[in-house]
Amino acid sequence: MSSRHLGGNDVRRRTMLISGITGALTLGTPARAARGEPDPPVNILFAIADDWGFPHAGAYGSQAARTPTFDQLAAEGALFTRAFCAAPSCTPSRNALLTGQAPHRLGAGANLWSELPATFDVYPDLLEQAGYRIGRIRKGYGPGVFPQWPHDPAGPGFPSFGEFLQQQPERTPFCFWFGSSDPHRPYDPELGEHSGIDPAAVDVPPYLPDTPEVRADAVNYLAEVQRFDREVGDALQLLDERGLAENTIVVMTGDNGWPWPRAKANTYDAGTHVPLAIRWPGRAAPGTVIDRLTVLSDLAPTFLHAAGLPTPPAMTGQSLLPTLSGTAAPREFVVLERERHSFAREGNLSYPIRALRTHRWLYIRNFFPERWPAGDPQPPSPDRGVFGDIDAGPTKTQLLENRHRPGFAMAFQLATGKRPKEELYDLESDPHSLENLTDYPEYAAVKTRLREQLQNWMLRTDDPRAVDPRTDFWDNVEYYG
Repeated sequence: MSSRHLGGNDVRRRTMLISGITGALTLGTPARAARGEPDPPVNILFAIADDWGFPHAGAYGSQAARTPTFDQLAAEGALFTRAFCAAPSCTPSRNALLTGQAPHRLGAGANLWSELPATFDVYPDLLEQAGYRIGRIRKGYGPGVFPQWPHDPAGPGFPSFGEFLQQQPERTPFCFWFGSSDPHRPYDPELGEHSGIDPAAVDVPPYLPDTPEVRADAVNYLAEVQRFDREVGDALQLLDERGLAENTIVVMTGDNGWPWPRAKANTYDAGTHVPLAIRWPGRAAPGTVIDRLTVLSDLAPTFLHAAGLPTPPAMTGQSLLPTLSGTAAPREFVVLERERHSFAREGNLSYPIRALRTHRWLYIRNFFPERWPAGDPQPPSPDRGVFGDIDAGPTKTQLLENRHRPGFAMAFQLATGKRPKEELYDLESDPHSLENLTDYPEYAAVKTRLREQLQNWMLRTDDPRAVDPRTDFWDNVEYYG
C-alpha cells in the first residue's frame, strides 16, 4: 500500500514520469512516420456501464441486445470472452479497477457504500502525476464517500466529454472516465417500450422463471444497455472529429453482472462475467478474440503500461499488453470475491465469499453458510426490504409473490436459499452453476486442487480471511448507503 500523493522530495520522480511519457507505448502509425512526425502519447477513454453483464452484447451473439458501438470496438480491436469483475458489487469492483488490487486489500473499500482510504494509489492520479490530464462524467468511484480525496478517485467531474475535450491542451495526453448509470435499476418501462427490442428474442437463463413479466423486465434493462452504447458512440464520434481516434485506447465494459436474482452480488458467472472490448490502434489487431481469463483489476496496470509507467508492486492485476499482442503466458485462474453488499441482514452483517474461476471450473467458499446469501427473509430494519442483496424490480417481485408455485419455487430457492460451505461447478456442462458437485466423490481431487490454489492465492495477496476465515472486520465497516 503506497501513498497517493507526491511530496516535496518527489519532484525528481515526477519529472522522470513526465519525461517517460515520451517513451510510452506509442502507436507507431505509418502515416505519421511517413510525414516524419513524432507519435503523441497515448490517450485513454474508459467507458463503464453500471450492472451490464455478459453476454448482453451483439458481439457475443445476443439476439436481443443492440450494441453497435461495442460491436464496432470489438471488430476494430479485441473482444474478451472471459473477462470478470473482481467483485460482483459496484463499490469494490470499481475500487479494484481503480487501484489494480484485489478488493480484500482495500480495507473498507471491499464493501458497498463504503470509503476508499486515501492511502491507496489509483491509476488516474498516477497518470496525472505523470503529466496526463484526467476527468470524469457521471458515476465514477463508488457508491461511497471520499472525504480524504480532493475529488472523486475516478477523476474530477465535467459536464460532458465534449466539454472536457474542448479544454484539452494540444500534445497533452488525457485519461477520461466515461461512467454511466445505465443499466442500473430502476427502469423506465417507456424506454423499453420504445426500444424496438423484441421480448421473444430475450434469452432467459434457467435460474429465472420464463414469464412475460421477466421478459419485459429484461427488455427494459436492454434498453438502457442500448442507451449506454449509443452515448459511447457519440464519444467515439468526438474522437474522430478531433483527430484523436488513432492514438486513443478505448475500453468499454461493465462493473458487474446484471441486477437479477442469483446474478449481481453473487460470484456465479451471472454476477461476475462482464463484456469487455478494447480498441488500441497499432496494438490490438482488428477482430482479435481473447479467451484468456481476465479480471478488471488488470486495467490499471494496462493503462500505466500504455503510458510507459511501471506497475506498482501493490497491484495484483496484470497488464493486458502481452495478452493483446499474443505473448501472454496462460492464466490458470482468476479469483472473485465479495464482502458486504447492501444492508441486508440483521446487524448489517456481510456474506463473504471467495471464488476461484478457471476456464472450466468454478470453486466457491462461503465463509458463513449459516447466513442468508441474498439477505434475511425478514427486513433487518423497518426501512429495508426482504432479501435485500437482490435489487428491487418486477422480476424480484414476481419471484417473491410466487415462491411456492411450480415454475417459481426452484428459481426462488436458487436465488435465496442457504448455501453450503463449498460449491463446485463444471462450467463446460453447467454454465449457469446449477448443480453443485462438491459432494461427488469423483470430483474430490478437483475440489482439493482448487481449494489449495485459492488458499495459496489468498495467502500470497494478504487476504485476512486466509488466516482468520471468520473475521468480522467487514461487518463493522460503516455503511453510508
